Amino acid sequence: MKQITIQTTEEDHKIAKLTAFAIGLHLVESAFPSPLPGVKPGIANIVTLYVLYRYGIKTAAWVSLLRVFASSLLLGQFLSPSFLLSLGGACLSLIILSFANKLPQKYFSAISLSILAALAHIAGQLIIVRLWLIPHASMAYFIPIFALAALFFGFVNGLITSRLLNKD
Repeated sequence: MKQITIQTTEEDHKIAKLTAFAIGLHLVESAFPSPLPGVKPGIANIVTLYVLYRYGIKTAAWVSLLRVFASSLLLGQFLSPSFLLSLGGACLSLIILSFANKLPQKYFSAISLSILAALAHIAGQLIIVRLWLIPHASMAYFIPIFALAALFFGFVNGLITSRLLNKD
């Protein structure tokens, strides 16, 4: 039987290490109860934002999407509504971050980008909920609650990311 070897690069190793760290944070976060259904701090997004600043949007996208897939597999949620909500939020967040990352850093810090990413993440989730799970206009009543949570956790995660970036 012929042995198969996979050639890896330093970039692959960097992505794997950062993704493993993000997965670990996600798993720790999943062990704690949520204050409201669907509201979580998103501490693994600190890694995504850090990677965006250090290595660019391509590496950040890899880390974020691999984290979503691997975490859902580890938690037994792959292809569940929870997985699809997480994937939808991550995708919209990455789209917003790809544009926001081009804004002048003089005016838009890691905190600003974290807030934008958190708002995009919850918007992506609410769009999926509205279109697929609860197709009713009353979903709009939840927007202020989730937006406030996204603002708060986006600010906190951005502050942590900013401090991590300043230590390097």
